[in-house]
Amino acid sequence: MKAFVTGGTGFVGSHLVQALRSRGDSVTCLVRSPHRVTGPGWSDVRTIAGDLNTPAAVREGCADADVVYHVAGRISARNLNEYLAVNRDGTARMLEAASAHPPRRFVHVSTLAVGGPTVPGHPIDEARPPAPVTDYGRSKLAAERLVQAATFPWTIVRPPVVYGERDRETLRIFRLARRGLGPVIGDGSQELSVVYAGDLATALIAAGTSPATSGRVYYASHPDVTTSADLVRAVGAAVGRRPVLLPLPGPLARVALWTVGSLASLAGRATVLSADKANEFLAPAWTCRADALERDTGWRAVTKLQAGLSRTATWYRAEGWL
Repeated sequence: MKAFVTGGTGFVGSHLVQALRSRGDSVTCLVRSPHRVTGPGWSDVRTIAGDLNTPAAVREGCADADVVYHVAGRISARNLNEYLAVNRDGTARMLEAASAHPPRRFVHVSTLAVGGPTVPGHPIDEARPPAPVTDYGRSKLAAERLVQAATFPWTIVRPPVVYGERDRETLRIFRLARRGLGPVIGDGSQELSVVYAGDLATALIAAGTSPATSGRVYYASHPDVTTSADLVRAVGAAVGRRPVLLPLPGPLARVALWTVGSLASLAGRATVLSADKANEFLAPAWTCRADALERDTGWRAVTKLQAGLSRTATWYRAEGWL
C-alpha cells in the first residue's frame, strides 16, 4: 500500500515508518528538516519538504496515498492557542488536502488526554465521553471533531503514555534513574496505562487497514496497568539501578510546575512541565482498555514493560543519549 505519514521523523512517527517499511509498503513522509532523513533506513522513503503549514506539500503527499497517517502534533505549548494552531488547524489543513483525493483511510493519532483521567481500578473505554483536563487534551479533542466530520473513511487512535527508542520525554526518567533518583508526584500510586512505540505502530497500521475500524475511535494500550512509582522502579532496573523514590506532595508539585512553566514562557519557550499539566500529573489514574481495537483488528500489545524499557535503555546508550 502507499502510505503518507506526517511526523515521520518524530518519536512515534519514526516507529510507524519502520513498521510500514517492514510490511513492504511504499512510504512518503512530510519532513520539516530534510537533514534528519539522511541516515540509514531512509533510502527507500520518499520525502516531501514542508510542514502542516505548507499546503502544496500536504496536497502532494495526500494525492496518491492509500492511507494517510496523521501523527504530527504539538505536545507542549505556552497556551491553548499555540496548541490549537498545530493540533486543530494543522489537522484541518490535512483533511482539506486529503479531500481532493480521498484516501482509503485517514488515521489520526490522538491521545488518552482527550478521554481524560479516571480512578484506580477503572480504566476507561471508548463509550465514555471525552473529558480532557488540559489545553493539550482540549486541542486534540478539537482535532478529533474535525476528523469525525470528514466525508471519507477515518479512524482515530488514542494512545496513553508511549515509550521506546527515540523518545526524549521518558529519557528524563532514565537519566534520573541512572543517578539513583526516582521523583514521583504524590505518593507514586497514580495508575498508568502504557504502550511501547513499536506496538503502537502496529496498532496504527491495524487501525488503518482493517475494514471494521472505519469511522471508529480506539484506545491502544498494553493490558497491564502500572503505577508511577513502579514505572520509575522498572526504568531503574533497565539501567541497572535501584532509584530512591522522591515523593513530591501535590501542592508542592503545583507550585513547582507553575514555576517551571512560567520561567519557560518568559524565555519564549514551551515545556510539558507547566501549571496546566498539573491536572494530568495529579490525577489518580490515566488508564484505558484496548479491548475494542483487539476485537476489531486482532491487534494486541505484546511488549511487556520491562522488556520494552530494557530495549529502550540499550538504544539510548548506543546513541549516546544515556
